[in-house]
Amino acid sequence: MSQAFRALPSVDDLLQNHTLRGYERRVGRAVVVDAVRAALDDARAGIRAGGDAPMPALLLDAITERIESSVRPTLRRVINATGVILHTNLGRAPLSQDAIEALQDAAASYSNLEYDLAKGARGSRYTHAEDLIKRLTGAEAALVVNNNAAAVMFVLRAFAENREVIVSRGQLVEIGGGFRVPDVLSQSGARMVEVGTTNRTRAADYETAITPHTGLLLRVHPSNFRVIGFTEEVSPDELAALGRKHKLPVVDDLGSGALLDTSIYGLMHEPMPSESLDAGADLVTFSGDKLLGGPQAGIIVGKQEAIVRLKKHPLVRALRVDKLTLAALQATLLHYLKNEATQKIPVWQMISATPQTLQTRAEVWGERWNKFGLDAQIVDSVSTVGGGSLPGETLPTRAVALTVPSPDTFSAQLRANSPPIMARIENDRVMIDPRTIQPHDESLLLEGIERASRLVKT
Repeated sequence: MSQAFRALPSVDDLLQNHTLRGYERRVGRAVVVDAVRAALDDARAGIRAGGDAPMPALLLDAITERIESSVRPTLRRVINATGVILHTNLGRAPLSQDAIEALQDAAASYSNLEYDLAKGARGSRYTHAEDLIKRLTGAEAALVVNNNAAAVMFVLRAFAENREVIVSRGQLVEIGGGFRVPDVLSQSGARMVEVGTTNRTRAADYETAITPHTGLLLRVHPSNFRVIGFTEEVSPDELAALGRKHKLPVVDDLGSGALLDTSIYGLMHEPMPSESLDAGADLVTFSGDKLLGGPQAGIIVGKQEAIVRLKKHPLVRALRVDKLTLAALQATLLHYLKNEATQKIPVWQMISATPQTLQTRAEVWGERWNKFGLDAQIVDSVSTVGGGSLPGETLPTRAVALTVPSPDTFSAQLRANSPPIMARIENDRVMIDPRTIQPHDESLLLEGIERASRLVKT
């Protein structure tokens, strides 16, 4: 063993290698030194485990791989073959081509972000999205912040700091990543007053809880779970009427942000901002990167007086969005205005995909993979919306089921692909759902599956 240790070169000797000196010029000495030391530590661990010292060429390969890995971006594009349309772990909504181009234009050049070209004077960044949001929702005014949790916290801070907020016990949801409505409410400086029970809350429960210390009435749409059976909840109309009676603002947090009627596509109806406003809510909050299909954003719509109050609040600057978000959001909203959302926005392309389209794509892929030597079958399966939207709702799909010796090993190889391919395992088969495969990713998917198959066999 001692002879194997002595066979290892020193750090200084390795740093004289021509290849590593080239890397040093490209990425800096510190990165190369760290990679050399880590590779030598691995080699020593291998020797202690009973192995031999690695050959010089293999040691050099290990070092260069560490260097390349250390300067490779960790945020990477992936191919989503899971059938989950709004996959939170995979970045939720992919943007439309128009939104991508708008991002590029805003990033590459100066822009009139806060400049009124007609007046030749300073303007507001919020005008780029506000007029569109107003036209699409019927709101008197609108404001965009960095996400929906921020939107809810901001509204509560502005209207109910050090005051009570009445909310149904059945709506105290966890919105993902450990973030819970009670925690967001607490951070706003408001005091939560729970009413009703988990499954049943009535207008009388709210009214009984109203005191001189009440700041607002809050309704939270449970967009990531459903309570079924013996249930009762207060409708937006009832809550708005109660707010008017007691001169209290009513806030409706919708979460998902649907601007199209989801029931048209065989899904449960998801509440829309325009419906809440029509019911009488003073403020409505929702997300930009869920069913709306745009960038991450929190959108607040409602009464002019209420939005003006938010715009004047000191916290608005801390929560404001940048030019890239506004560029992508504006482009996304324009798709709705031009009645082309299902043709241009990826989320809605996926939701509205026809059974025949899914069948045809799956058949073409399956035929190719069978010829390649894989065992591929076209099977009935289901896609889901995901992303904290439409809980329990599924869409029928036709998927390619790959029967492989080890689904876990094959899936791991898919994740190691460039770009990584994310699939799901169902009934001991690797499932590839065409619903969430974007057209520009199709050739990469086909090649990646075949590459993984070759590597697993070797």
